[in-house]
Amino acid sequence: MNRINQSNRVQPRRKVIQGVMFGLFRVSAAINGAALVLVIYFLVARGWRAINWTFLTQAPMDSMTKGGILPCIIGTLCLSLGAILIALPIGVSSAIYLNEYARPGRIVRLIRLGINNLAGVPSVVFGLFGLAFFVVYLRMGVSILAGALTLGAMTLPVIIGATEEALRAVPDTYREASLGLGATQWQTIYRVVLPTALPGILTGAILGISRAAGETAPIMFTAAVFFTPSLPTSIFDEIMALPYHIYVLATAGTEIEATRPLQYGTALVLIVLVLGLNLIAILYRSRLRKRR
Repeated sequence: MNRINQSNRVQPRRKVIQGVMFGLFRVSAAINGAALVLVIYFLVARGWRAINWTFLTQAPMDSMTKGGILPCIIGTLCLSLGAILIALPIGVSSAIYLNEYARPGRIVRLIRLGINNLAGVPSVVFGLFGLAFFVVYLRMGVSILAGALTLGAMTLPVIIGATEEALRAVPDTYREASLGLGATQWQTIYRVVLPTALPGILTGAILGISRAAGETAPIMFTAAVFFTPSLPTSIFDEIMALPYHIYVLATAGTEIEATRPLQYGTALVLIVLVLGLNLIAILYRSRLRKRR
C-alpha cells in the first residue's frame, strides 16, 4: 500500500515537470523560429529592391556600386559543391571505419575526441591552416581548389558525426541477418547498412553545405578576392564569393553607404541559395525514406 501511495504522489509531480520542460522546449523553438522570420523579413524589406535580372547576371561595375553578383554566385556554388565532394567521401569512410571496423579502445576514443574538438574550432583557424598548408606549402595559390579543401576540412567533423549517428541507428538485426545469409562484412555495409543510413548521412551533407556556403574567414585567405570580373575556368582560378563580397561591401568598399541596398540584396541571395541547396537535399532525402 505504501508503494502504491508513493507512486500516486510521484505521478502528478512527474506530469508537472514534464509539462514545464515541454513548455520550455516549445518556447525555445518559438524564439528560434521568430528570430529566423525576423532576419529574413529584415533582409527582404531592405534588399528586394536591389534584386533584378541585371543584379543576378552581371559582374560588379563602378567600384562595385553598380552591376551584379554573378561571379559571386558562381564562386559560392563552386566552393560549396567542391567542399562537399571532398568532405563527403572522406567523412563517410571515416565514420564507417570508426563504427563498423574499429575496435573500441583508447585510440578510437582519442580519434573521436579529436573530431569533436575540430567541430568547435573557429573557422578563422581553418582559414589560417588552409593559407599555410594549401596555399603556401602545397603552392596551390589563392584558388578554388585551396578554398574547397579548406572548407572540406572544416565540414568533416559535422559529416563524420552525423554519419556515425546514422550508422548507429541501423538495427544490429539487419547486420546479423545479412551475415547469416553468407554476405561478407563489406557486402553487409555496402548493401544493407549504408542504404538504410543514407537519409541520416544526407542530413550531415545538408549541414555541411550550409556551413560551407556561409563561411567568410576560410575563403578570404584561400580562395576569394576583392574583385574579378571573369568567371572561373579552372580549379586553380581565384574567385569572388557571396559571403566575402558582403564583407567587402560593408567594410572595405569605397562607397559603403551607396552600396547598402546591394549588401542586403547579396545577403538575401546568399540565404536563398543556401535554402535552395538544402531544399534539394531534403527532398532527395524524403524520397529515399519513402522508398524504404
